[in-house]
Amino acid sequence: MKIASRFLTPPEPAATIQLTLDGEPVTARAGDTVAAALLAHSGDASRLTARGAPRTAFCMMGVCFDCLVEVDGRPNCQGCMVQVRDGMVLRRQRGPRKLMGGAQDA
Repeated sequence: MKIASRFLTPPEPAATIQLTLDGEPVTARAGDTVAAALLAHSGDASRLTARGAPRTAFCMMGVCFDCLVEVDGRPNCQGCMVQVRDGMVLRRQRGPRKLMGGAQDA
């Protein structure tokens, strides 16, 4: 095996799909993660901390939690661990994340 062969790109471009981010249309490549799609789209923050500091994907492997985003109404999804799909609705998280599981969170 040639070392360079590990770095070849696919011969044909990936299909594109449509999703929305805060109501704005976004085009993504099929097979990408949400974090990769958001970085490719604008590079803007995917969430804001409690103090309003912008955060976006950093590690791209599920360790840092900086890529938290709401996916189809479900908060606290790690964008780097979720694959995009056509029609997906994304929202940036603003402020501290809400914990799930308690009656007060319903």
